[in-house]
Amino acid sequence: MQYEIWGGQLPAVTIKLQQGESIYTQSGGLAWMSDGIDMQTNMKGGLGKALGRMFSGESPFMATYTARSAGANITFASTMPGEIRTFSVQPGLEYIVQKSAFLCAEPGVSFSATVGRGGVKGALFGGEGLIMQRYSGQGMFFLELDGAVCEYDLAPGETIKVDTGNVAAFEASVNYSAEMVKGFANILFGGEGLFLTTLTGPGKVWLQTMSTAEMAARIIPFLPKSN
Repeated sequence: MQYEIWGGQLPAVTIKLQQGESIYTQSGGLAWMSDGIDMQTNMKGGLGKALGRMFSGESPFMATYTARSAGANITFASTMPGEIRTFSVQPGLEYIVQKSAFLCAEPGVSFSATVGRGGVKGALFGGEGLIMQRYSGQGMFFLELDGAVCEYDLAPGETIKVDTGNVAAFEASVNYSAEMVKGFANILFGGEGLFLTTLTGPGKVWLQTMSTAEMAARIIPFLPKSN
């Protein structure tokens, strides 16, 4: 399988499939494709995994595209300004990813909802950033991340504290939890949420400069209001 990521800050990925190769995305995720590709839609992995995907911000239904002949092309486009990044999972290497970042993946990759080390309490009070997706299996997957993306390689015990909306992805070896902002004045006047996401190495971390939720909150006051 060959691919090309293009489009700058409004990116898309075009994937060239060989005969018999497949790629899957959530229902409605296709931009366009050439002739010679078959589509099959189902609840990939069964009802349990479908509900888990829905809980983590994705559609419970997945569409699998399989090439009938070599050289068939299929394109998936990002829904927000940002970057498309490629990751590969294998036994012993898994990833935790923000909600709604999934673009497409090879059939051997699976993902489901996961909650941060703060447990349900951390997820409820730490913001939606602590309800995330865990990617495992074998193969390549593509994510759409918001804004510009910065990568850190945390050493064992090294910690970084991040607004939940700016956490894009990290290796599963990284410990993550919700930590309450200290100080009454910081909570009342600091302009941030009550909690920050704490990431502790070892492992790689991908942070994004923009949050879709924050961008939407900025736009809403300027939308026309009905009388």
